[in-house]
Amino acid sequence: MKRLVVFTGAGVSAESGINTFRDSNGLWEQYRIEDVATPEAFQRDPSLVLEFYNQRRKQVKDAKPNAAHRALVELEKYFKTQIITQNIDDLHERAGSTNVIHLHGQIMQARSTGDESLIYDLETTELVIGDKCEKGFQLRPHIVWFGEMVPEMERATYYASMADVFIVIGSSLEVYPAAGLLNYAPEQAQKYLIDPNAKELYHMSNLSVIKDTAGKAVPQLVKKLINNTHAS
Repeated sequence: MKRLVVFTGAGVSAESGINTFRDSNGLWEQYRIEDVATPEAFQRDPSLVLEFYNQRRKQVKDAKPNAAHRALVELEKYFKTQIITQNIDDLHERAGSTNVIHLHGQIMQARSTGDESLIYDLETTELVIGDKCEKGFQLRPHIVWFGEMVPEMERATYYASMADVFIVIGSSLEVYPAAGLLNYAPEQAQKYLIDPNAKELYHMSNLSVIKDTAGKAVPQLVKKLINNTHAS
């Protein structure tokens, strides 16, 4: 069974109604990134940061997986499938995907500010000052903020380096280090880039660029890949 890696960015969740800061000139839901998505912002005004993510959490809870999320689930029947996502929502899991690496954390989880190994699933959309871990430290969103290390990057690059098929969906390939993942895919691997604003990467071998939305292009590509497994 071939190994297939799917790398998803904001574009795959945008069609479910989840906005990103890149949609509006560096503003994220009318907030400056520096005010809500950095360690310094949390130190400066933790209440503002927690409330910002409470609102994002509500947005995620109201969102539903779209056609792209649902189509990717089918790949698990025919390939050893690993999804790597920059997105902090849980739409891949809710659609049914079982192997998902979240490079930038998960909004439906919180972690201790004093012990990073203590991570908790959130049953509510609210996380406030005074919510503490078992060791007495304040909880924060389990999100990789700008300026922080990406702890899952090593695992992600391992899977990328093993791919027979590598698909990038809805990513501008501009946010590093995650954007460099495509470079770890083997030269002989078949590669696909799906994004309405995709740029031609002429230096990349075996790359097919599909300038369309995830909701339209992903189901079509999934069908093609599955048909190819039947034919081979």
